Amino acid sequence: MSLKQILNSYNLSNLTVATLGSHSALDVCRGAKNLGFRTLVITEIGREKTYEKYYKTDGKLGCVDETITLNKFSDLLQPDVQKQLLDKNSIFVPNRSFEAYLNFDYEKIEKDFKVPMFGNRELLKIEERGRAENQYYLLEKSGIKYPKQFKDPKDIDRLCLIKVQEKKRVFERAFFLAENYQDYKNQVDEKLKTGVFTEKQLSQAIIEEFVVGVQVNFNFFYSPISDRLELMGTDMRRQTNIEGLLRIPSSYQTEVSKKISTKYEEAGHIAVTVLESMLEKAFELGERFVKTSKELFSPGIVGPFALQSIIVAGPPKKDIIVIDISPRMPGSPGIASTPYGNYLYGKNISVGERVAMEIKQAIKINSFAKILS
Repeated sequence: MSLKQILNSYNLSNLTVATLGSHSALDVCRGAKNLGFRTLVITEIGREKTYEKYYKTDGKLGCVDETITLNKFSDLLQPDVQKQLLDKNSIFVPNRSFEAYLNFDYEKIEKDFKVPMFGNRELLKIEERGRAENQYYLLEKSGIKYPKQFKDPKDIDRLCLIKVQEKKRVFERAFFLAENYQDYKNQVDEKLKTGVFTEKQLSQAIIEEFVVGVQVNFNFFYSPISDRLELMGTDMRRQTNIEGLLRIPSSYQTEVSKKISTKYEEAGHIAVTVLESMLEKAFELGERFVKTSKELFSPGIVGPFALQSIIVAGPPKKDIIVIDISPRMPGSPGIASTPYGNYLYGKNISVGERVAMEIKQAIKINSFAKILS
């Protein structure tokens, strides 16, 4: 059935907001509950307690009304599982884990997953750097600055950050630093030997200049219904084990780093704020991305997206360098603690609640075609 046919079969007064049990599921569920929707989380055996027990709806407590527990997340594509979601009038809100646990099979996400999805599902694949029309392609077309990249490691002439997909955990990237080709080769040889990544994965690595500055993720929401770009909040990542290594006194860091490989695994986020003088620049970049996404991936970005950035020093003045794009729910519920949603709405708004607000408005004016795919 087409999206229109599915929505015609739905009881719009009894919609369920569904998502995958990871990354930002509780943010989605709390926001949906605040707006009166039923909530459902798809989880898997061994990871279900957060949703089935600790945040299960119990009167006024909790935000997860129902769960579907699978043997493995990838079973989400099974027809019987999808039928359960369709029978519950579900609108699915994707997150990064949804892509990862479906093995980044974007053809299946776009064609085989039949549940109406909030946002533009064809934009999810731009996160995969091995594709020609990836996020760097959009940044280039948008005129948004991003770090200088090196196609050939022999050209490395400054400190660079190398991003390679891990062998065992394909949803994680193995980061390492190198300042010249010999440094790069020494580390690659060691990591290939210990099985951190494969030759094939290395061939798809991104080698980019290490940008010195302050990390800030600008978390936006674009509403196709109101044609308005909103800054929901700003945050930065907490990463292990790099942060632990940096806490070691500098006199010991060199020796310790010889024994412990530096990693940049995400462990959490911190809500941060930026100077108001940076906001106009941030909005300008957000507007450029929205415009380009419409031109290249019609209808373009829908709902939440993040420009993961580094604020760098002048001269002539501070600037924003974008290092990553997240074209879906962010992984940082703490951004609601920053003041930007409050500046606009007069109260703090989580991204999950903002998604639910857009769904609510689509019901009111019968405009689902603008927000679902």
